[in-house]
Amino acid sequence: MKKTSTHFEPQLWKGGKKRSGLQLMENFYQFNDLASSKEKLNSIMSYAVKRNSWINEDPSVVFQFHQAVRSFVRACYLIHLEGKKWVADPLLENPSPWVLGLLSEKEYQNPVLVFKKAFKEYSVKEFDYFMSGMVYFSMGAYDKLPETNLVNPYLHLLKMLDAGHLMLERRGK
Repeated sequence: MKKTSTHFEPQLWKGGKKRSGLQLMENFYQFNDLASSKEKLNSIMSYAVKRNSWINEDPSVVFQFHQAVRSFVRACYLIHLEGKKWVADPLLENPSPWVLGLLSEKEYQNPVLVFKKAFKEYSVKEFDYFMSGMVYFSMGAYDKLPETNLVNPYLHLLKMLDAGHLMLERRGK
C-alpha cells in the first residue's frame, strides 16, 4: 500500500516559473499596505506578550497575514542574495524622521543594507519560527511567555517592511 501524505504548505509558486524578489515584494504590497502591515504586526506582537489575552481578529485573517509575511521574508532574502544597490538619487540633507521611518540615513540611501543586516543575524527559518510563535501566542491565553528574543526579529521585520516599500517607490520612479 502506498503512503500518501498531505502537504499543508501553500503551493503558490508551483509550476517552475522563476520569480524575482521585487516581484514577490510587489505582490505583498498589492494586498497589504505598509501602515496596515505594521499595525497588524504590532498587534500580533503585543497580544503575544500579554498574558491571559488574545487577539480579537478573525483567525483566518491572522493566518493569511502570517503566510504573506513568510512570502515577504523570502522576497527580502532573494533581494539580499542579488545584492544590488538601490541608492537614492539625491542625498538628503537633514532628513526628517517621518521620511526615514525606522531606517538610518545609510539604510535609507541603500535599503539592501537592511536585508543584509537582518539575514546576517537571523535565517529565513528563524524568521518563520518567530512569526509562527507570535501568531501562536497571540491566538490564545497562555501563562508562559515565549522563551526566545522577540524584540530583535520584530524590529528587523519592521525595518524590512520600510525598506521594501522604499525600494518599490524608487522602482516606480
